[in-house]
Amino acid sequence: SQIDKESIKNSVNLIKNKVENNKKIITCGNGGSASTASHYVTDWQKIYNLSTGNKIHAYSLTDNIGLITAFANDLSYDEIFTGQLKSILSEGDLVIGISGSGNSMNVVNALEYANLTKADTLGILGYDGGKAIKIAKKNVLIKSFDMQLVEDLHLQIGHMIMKSICNTKIIF
Repeated sequence: SQIDKESIKNSVNLIKNKVENNKKIITCGNGGSASTASHYVTDWQKIYNLSTGNKIHAYSLTDNIGLITAFANDLSYDEIFTGQLKSILSEGDLVIGISGSGNSMNVVNALEYANLTKADTLGILGYDGGKAIKIAKKNVLIKSFDMQLVEDLHLQIGHMIMKSICNTKIIF
């Protein structure tokens, strides 16, 4: 009852718009949120193509361990996502930062860089939204300080998005 359903609907519409306009959708997060970022892209790419026959340009910055460790080692762990974005992000693309606390500096930095690049930004956040809620242009906030509950609901949001972009009826 505390979840802002309108923010989920707005996020679904934003992502549908990016898919329809062949823009890149790029996810990132740490720990459980890294797995969620990867899970989003896995589901969206597979199910969207199987259900529509069309392509979706979705990528997770958490999936290339070589790039992650290269940026962490050579620059800083705080730059693991921004470093990757510099080579793939274009104006009008979408960066989705997933963070239970909203305070992961590499996610915050990625959202800031995306805004500077004139990309759209979406925070899928928990707790009170942390620093990221003030940086992402749009947000879905799970107002809970229970990390496992936050992570569970973040995953469900990804599934709602998948069903929506595949034109499957979702119930709010």
